[in-house]
Amino acid sequence: MGAQSLTFAVILNETPNPKPGNQADVLRSLGKLARGLSALFWGLPAALIACADTARTEVLRPFGIVPALAANALLLFGLWQMGSFQKQERPWRNILDRAKLLALVNLGLCPFLYWQNRMPGVPFFDTSVLVLILSALLFLFNLNGVIKQLGAMLPDETLRQETRLFALLDRWLIVVLVFLAVAYAVMLQDPRLPAMLGERFDLLETFGFWALVFFALLPLAMTMALIWKTKETILDGVFGARH
Repeated sequence: MGAQSLTFAVILNETPNPKPGNQADVLRSLGKLARGLSALFWGLPAALIACADTARTEVLRPFGIVPALAANALLLFGLWQMGSFQKQERPWRNILDRAKLLALVNLGLCPFLYWQNRMPGVPFFDTSVLVLILSALLFLFNLNGVIKQLGAMLPDETLRQETRLFALLDRWLIVVLVFLAVAYAVMLQDPRLPAMLGERFDLLETFGFWALVFFALLPLAMTMALIWKTKETILDGVFGARH
């Protein structure tokens, strides 16, 4: 069967002589995996832009909560597509399910960005937005775990080493970002601060928000690079073997 069958065997932990029906299942699951990775690659920046704009600016106001919902739904769709790959691997299923749960939480909480922007000062809306921010950071943290676990299952040693190294670095950056986000949230809850700063409090609040968004670009970009690298490895190493 050649290199193509051997590649399938390494991925599925089967013998080097899979049946034709198994090959079709392999191609189908790998196709969904590549499709899911593409959805994650485009969904991550779309979710950041849509949610940040919904929370602070008026550019997407005519569309209401639709952009934020659509971007977060795309992330959930991507993870759902990846679920058909290696269903028998318990560590892979566990970390993928955690990422799905957090993506679902983000999808349910993102409308509060729009409502908090329309009705500022409502404590319930403010708290919901803070929970969404923390949930989004935890989602990005777990997504790096998903990419690391996926890289460990694919027959490419270079990809395995890169995902292990950069996923670890990315996770540490996200931990730092979580501490900064918590410090920012605690600072805003101090009732003495508005009286002390006056009109400068609004400037500080806006600056702190966009500073967190800017700092989040680094781990986001690294995660997107890992996703793209993994997808290209699958397309070149597996589907390219057919030609």
